[in-house]
Amino acid sequence: MDKGGVMRTTVDIADNLVRQAKAVAHRDRTTLRALVEEGLHAVLTRRSKAMSVHIRPVIVHGRMTPEFHNATWSQLRDEFYRGRGA
Repeated sequence: MDKGGVMRTTVDIADNLVRQAKAVAHRDRTTLRALVEEGLHAVLTRRSKAMSVHIRPVIVHGRMTPEFHNATWSQLRDEFYRGRGA
């Protein structure tokens, strides 16, 4: 795991969870810190992937003007963002 910089912080964790984590760390010959980092990494990776999957559809009510009837997605996107700094 990439250590990068190290920041010291304090976190309140339920007693029973800390006891279980320390027992697993002891059994696996690692540290509580390593378990916490591994757990945070796993959660952040899972949530990052979950966030990238959720795509909200864009629904436009009304009629499209004739010049865009046969437009490609790129042409529609460019027109939508024209003048918006993109």
